[in-house]
Amino acid sequence: MTSDEELLEAALHGDEAAFTALYRRRQGPVFRFALHTSGDAAVSEDVTQEVFMALLENGGRFDPARGTLLSFLYGIARNLLLRRLAMKRPEDSDALPEDLAADDDVLDDLTRRETIEAVRSAVLSLPAPYREAVVLCDLENASYEDAAAALECPVGTVRSRLSRGRAMLGQKLAVKTARSIS
Repeated sequence: MTSDEELLEAALHGDEAAFTALYRRRQGPVFRFALHTSGDAAVSEDVTQEVFMALLENGGRFDPARGTLLSFLYGIARNLLLRRLAMKRPEDSDALPEDLAADDDVLDDLTRRETIEAVRSAVLSLPAPYREAVVLCDLENASYEDAAAALECPVGTVRSRLSRGRAMLGQKLAVKTARSIS
């Protein structure tokens, strides 16, 4: 299989098939990162498109010594989201995937949806530095090194933000659970 770096090199030299292959391979993770970070599917779609347009225009700036191409794409997405959203909190996050519904048990389906919504809401309520670390490392399974490259900070900072973000997330979910029980 052709590496991301080889596909990028070919795409930068005008190979449309290489760009298409790279887009198909990496657009899903970029979209999910944008969605988990912004909570807005429309914004995430726009940002994903903008990431790949920026890659075509500035892909020559990619340095494999600093991280993977995916971490470079996450970094572009992060910068676009920061500009686009100006760190405002989304007011509505009701875009749940329809395919999560369980046909056989309505109560189970409702519980699952409430849990997903509680986690999504808790992640979105985290301060941006912690939210970014949690999304990259826990939801997108990025390595500490890739997250550090995407966030333009040291690996130790990623670990610290991730630890604090997880703790904050746990507290937020515990409060939500306690409220729903009482």
